[in-house]
Amino acid sequence: MDTVIVPRGCPVTLHLPLLPDGRAARQARRAAARLLEQEVNACPREVAQDLVLIVSELVGNAVLHAAGPYALTLGLERGRAGICVSDGTADLSASNRQARREAPGGRGLDIVRALGADLFVSPSGRGKQVIAVLTW
Repeated sequence: MDTVIVPRGCPVTLHLPLLPDGRAARQARRAAARLLEQEVNACPREVAQDLVLIVSELVGNAVLHAAGPYALTLGLERGRAGICVSDGTADLSASNRQARREAPGGRGLDIVRALGADLFVSPSGRGKQVIAVLTW
């Protein structure tokens, strides 16, 4: 389930069903890093590192705060990437909560925004999609 085969050349899309537990973020990071290593001409190394961090944060949030099934879709073209993490929870209210400064954690979406990504949340089938778009 962890092996991903993608064509070389942009645009490229990766879709990966994720494990139903805490291993999902690691699985998603590895798959995203593998794709970005194959597409080095489409994405500068420093942006690739940011993309892998964004993938990790979004998948980690899904596993922590939502029910499965989980999936990662990563679309890559020169100058832009779209990261979509889907889950099985239709409730969109948690996406707007602000982290309390004294509480540990709760800053994943702030990190994603600080890296320059635009964030969107939309209902999808039996759950929702959290989408981050990063341009460079």
